[in-house]
Amino acid sequence: MSSSTLHVSDTDFEIHKVVVGDFDNNVFVLRCRHTGDAVLLDAANEHDRLLELSKALGVRKILETHGHWDHIQAIPQMRDAGYSVGVTSADADMLDSYDEILEHDSVIEVGDLRLRTILTPGHTAGSMCFAIEGKPILFSGDTLFPGGPGATGFEDGDFASIIRSIDDLLFAGFPADTMVLPGHGDDTTIGAESPQLQEWIDRGW
Repeated sequence: MSSSTLHVSDTDFEIHKVVVGDFDNNVFVLRCRHTGDAVLLDAANEHDRLLELSKALGVRKILETHGHWDHIQAIPQMRDAGYSVGVTSADADMLDSYDEILEHDSVIEVGDLRLRTILTPGHTAGSMCFAIEGKPILFSGDTLFPGGPGATGFEDGDFASIIRSIDDLLFAGFPADTMVLPGHGDDTTIGAESPQLQEWIDRGW
Protein backbone atom coordinates (compact mmCIF):
# COMPACT_ATOMS: atom_id res chain seq x y z
CA MET A 1 0.00 0.00 0.00
CA SER A 2 1.33 3.41 -0.96
CA SER A 3 2.63 5.53 1.90
CA SER A 4 0.58 8.37 0.39
CA THR A 5 -2.32 7.28 2.61
CA LEU A 6 -0.36 8.13 5.79
CA HIS A 7 -2.01 11.18 7.32
CA VAL A 8 -0.77 11.54 10.91
CA SER A 9 1.70 9.48 12.93
CA ASP A 10 4.01 9.36 15.92
CA THR A 11 6.18 6.65 17.47
CA ASP A 12 3.09 4.73 18.66
CA PHE A 13 0.44 5.08 15.96
CA GLU A 14 -0.28 5.72 12.31
CA ILE A 15 -3.46 7.19 10.89
CA HIS A 16 -4.05 6.53 7.22
CA LYS A 17 -6.71 8.47 5.31
CA VAL A 18 -8.50 7.89 2.02
CA VAL A 19 -11.36 9.90 0.54
CA VAL A 20 -14.06 7.83 -1.15
CA GLY A 21 -17.44 8.04 -2.85
CA ASP A 22 -19.61 10.78 -4.28
CA PHE A 23 -19.76 12.61 -0.94
CA ASP A 24 -15.98 12.67 -0.41
CA ASN A 25 -16.15 10.64 2.78
CA ASN A 26 -13.03 10.42 4.90
CA VAL A 27 -12.08 6.86 5.84
CA PHE A 28 -9.41 6.50 8.50
CA VAL A 29 -7.32 3.52 9.52
CA LEU A 30 -5.76 3.71 12.99
CA ARG A 31 -2.78 1.35 13.31
CA CYS A 32 -0.61 0.49 16.30
CA ARG A 33 3.02 0.76 15.24
CA HIS A 34 4.16 -1.68 17.94
CA THR A 35 1.85 -4.59 17.13
CA GLY A 36 0.56 -3.89 13.62
CA ASP A 37 -3.07 -4.16 14.73
CA ALA A 38 -5.48 -1.68 13.14
CA VAL A 39 -9.12 -0.60 12.91
CA LEU A 40 -10.94 1.15 10.09
CA LEU A 41 -13.36 3.99 10.81
CA ASP A 42 -16.38 4.21 8.48
CA ALA A 43 -16.54 1.71 5.63
CA ALA A 44 -18.06 4.41 3.47
CA ASN A 45 -17.64 3.37 -0.16
CA GLU A 46 -15.24 1.96 -2.78
CA HIS A 47 -15.01 -1.41 -1.05
CA ASP A 48 -12.22 -2.72 -3.31
CA ARG A 49 -10.02 0.15 -2.22
CA LEU A 50 -10.89 -0.31 1.44
CA LEU A 51 -10.29 -4.05 1.30
CA GLU A 52 -6.85 -3.46 -0.21
CA LEU A 53 -6.05 -0.87 2.44
CA SER A 54 -7.32 -3.09 5.25
CA LYS A 55 -5.29 -6.08 4.12
CA ALA A 56 -2.14 -4.00 3.78
CA LEU A 57 -2.47 -2.34 7.20
CA GLY A 58 -3.65 -5.22 9.37
CA VAL A 59 -7.20 -4.02 10.01
CA ARG A 60 -9.05 -6.27 12.47
CA LYS A 61 -12.45 -4.56 12.68
CA ILE A 62 -14.57 -1.67 11.42
CA LEU A 63 -16.03 1.03 13.65
CA GLU A 64 -18.87 3.21 12.36
CA THR A 65 -19.22 6.81 13.55
CA HIS A 66 -22.91 6.68 12.57
CA GLY A 67 -25.34 4.92 10.29
CA HIS A 68 -25.99 7.39 7.48
CA TRP A 69 -26.06 5.89 4.01
CA ASP A 70 -22.90 7.57 2.74
CA HIS A 71 -20.83 6.11 5.61
CA ILE A 72 -21.86 2.45 5.28
CA GLN A 73 -21.83 1.52 1.58
CA ALA A 74 -18.82 -0.82 1.80
CA ILE A 75 -20.02 -2.72 4.88
CA PRO A 76 -21.56 -5.75 3.09
CA GLN A 77 -18.37 -6.49 1.16
CA MET A 78 -16.17 -5.83 4.20
CA ARG A 79 -18.22 -8.21 6.34
CA ASP A 80 -18.13 -10.82 3.56
CA ALA A 81 -14.33 -10.55 3.70
CA GLY A 82 -14.38 -11.35 7.42
CA TYR A 83 -14.20 -7.93 9.06
CA SER A 84 -16.51 -7.33 12.03
CA VAL A 85 -18.52 -4.11 12.14
CA GLY A 86 -19.38 -2.11 15.26
CA VAL A 87 -22.08 0.56 15.51
CA THR A 88 -24.14 2.12 18.30
CA SER A 89 -27.50 0.62 19.22
CA ALA A 90 -29.36 3.79 18.24
CA ASP A 91 -27.97 3.64 14.68
CA ALA A 92 -27.81 -0.14 14.27
CA ASP A 93 -31.12 -0.38 12.40
CA MET A 94 -29.69 1.90 9.70
CA LEU A 95 -27.32 -0.91 8.68
CA ASP A 96 -28.31 -4.08 6.86
CA SER A 97 -25.94 -6.02 9.11
CA TYR A 98 -23.39 -5.53 11.88
CA ASP A 99 -21.52 -7.58 14.48
CA GLU A 100 -21.01 -5.50 17.60
CA ILE A 101 -22.84 -2.77 19.51
CA LEU A 102 -20.61 0.11 20.61
CA GLU A 103 -21.33 1.57 24.05
CA HIS A 104 -20.55 5.06 25.35
CA ASP A 105 -17.33 5.55 27.30
CA SER A 106 -15.81 2.17 26.60
CA VAL A 107 -12.34 1.25 25.41
CA ILE A 108 -11.46 -0.56 22.20
CA GLU A 109 -7.93 -1.93 22.24
CA VAL A 110 -6.01 -1.52 19.00
CA GLY A 111 -2.77 -3.30 19.74
CA ASP A 112 -1.16 -1.20 22.48
CA LEU A 113 -3.47 1.75 21.73
CA ARG A 114 -6.68 2.46 23.62
CA LEU A 115 -9.50 4.01 21.60
CA ARG A 116 -12.24 5.52 23.78
CA THR A 117 -15.82 5.78 22.57
CA ILE A 118 -17.85 8.96 23.04
CA LEU A 119 -21.58 8.90 22.25
CA THR A 120 -22.37 12.30 20.71
CA PRO A 121 -26.02 12.36 19.57
CA GLY A 122 -27.33 15.12 17.33
CA HIS A 123 -26.31 14.38 13.74
CA THR A 124 -27.93 11.00 14.33
CA ALA A 125 -29.27 9.58 17.57
CA GLY A 126 -26.32 7.21 17.80
CA SER A 127 -23.43 9.27 16.45
CA MET A 128 -20.12 8.38 18.04
CA CYS A 129 -16.68 9.97 18.24
CA PHE A 130 -13.46 8.12 19.04
CA ALA A 131 -10.44 9.44 20.93
CA ILE A 132 -6.99 7.88 21.25
CA GLU A 133 -6.16 7.84 24.95
CA GLY A 134 -2.98 9.74 25.74
CA LYS A 135 -2.82 11.28 22.26
CA PRO A 136 -4.28 14.60 21.02
CA ILE A 137 -6.44 12.92 18.39
CA LEU A 138 -10.24 12.88 18.05
CA PHE A 139 -12.19 11.21 15.23
CA SER A 140 -15.36 13.32 15.14
CA GLY A 141 -17.39 11.64 12.38
CA ASP A 142 -20.11 14.07 11.26
CA THR A 143 -20.49 15.63 14.72
CA LEU A 144 -17.87 18.39 14.46
CA PHE A 145 -16.36 20.01 11.37
CA PRO A 146 -14.26 23.09 10.70
CA GLY A 147 -16.79 25.90 11.12
CA GLY A 148 -19.59 24.10 12.88
CA PRO A 149 -21.57 21.03 13.82
CA GLY A 150 -22.78 18.40 11.40
CA ALA A 151 -26.16 18.82 9.74
CA THR A 152 -29.19 18.12 11.91
CA GLY A 153 -31.96 18.37 9.33
CA PHE A 154 -32.27 14.61 8.88
CA GLU A 155 -35.04 12.53 10.40
CA ASP A 156 -33.10 11.63 13.54
CA GLY A 157 -31.06 14.82 13.80
CA ASP A 158 -31.40 17.36 16.60
CA PHE A 159 -29.58 20.69 16.79
CA ALA A 160 -29.86 21.16 20.57
CA SER A 161 -28.47 17.66 21.09
CA ILE A 162 -25.48 18.14 18.81
CA ILE A 163 -24.62 21.43 20.51
CA ARG A 164 -24.74 19.71 23.92
CA SER A 165 -22.60 16.88 22.62
CA ILE A 166 -19.99 19.25 21.21
CA ASP A 167 -19.93 21.59 24.21
CA ASP A 168 -20.11 19.06 27.06
CA LEU A 169 -18.19 16.13 25.63
CA LEU A 170 -15.77 17.54 23.06
CA PHE A 171 -14.97 21.15 23.95
CA ALA A 172 -15.06 20.49 27.70
CA GLY A 173 -13.38 17.12 27.39
CA PHE A 174 -10.33 17.77 25.24
CA PRO A 175 -7.40 20.23 25.21
CA ALA A 176 -7.24 22.99 22.64
CA ASP A 177 -4.43 21.32 20.71
CA THR A 178 -6.49 18.17 20.07
CA MET A 179 -6.58 17.40 16.36
CA VAL A 180 -10.11 16.79 15.07
CA LEU A 181 -10.46 14.41 12.12
CA PRO A 182 -14.00 14.68 10.71
CA GLY A 183 -16.00 12.45 8.41
CA HIS A 184 -15.66 14.84 5.47
CA GLY A 185 -13.24 17.62 4.60
CA ASP A 186 -10.21 18.96 6.40
CA ASP A 187 -8.84 18.50 9.90
CA THR A 188 -9.24 21.15 12.56
CA THR A 189 -8.52 21.49 16.29
CA ILE A 190 -10.64 21.88 19.40
CA GLY A 191 -8.99 25.26 20.00
CA ALA A 192 -9.87 26.53 16.52
CA GLU A 193 -13.54 25.60 16.85
CA SER A 194 -14.52 26.17 20.49
CA PRO A 195 -14.54 30.01 20.34
CA GLN A 196 -17.23 29.79 17.62
CA LEU A 197 -19.79 27.88 19.69
CA GLN A 198 -22.04 30.84 20.51
CA GLU A 199 -22.01 31.93 16.89
CA TRP A 200 -23.26 28.47 15.86
CA ILE A 201 -25.99 28.59 18.51
CA ASP A 202 -27.09 32.03 17.37
CA ARG A 203 -27.28 31.06 13.69
CA GLY A 204 -29.09 27.82 14.51
CA TRP A 205 -27.03 25.44 12.42
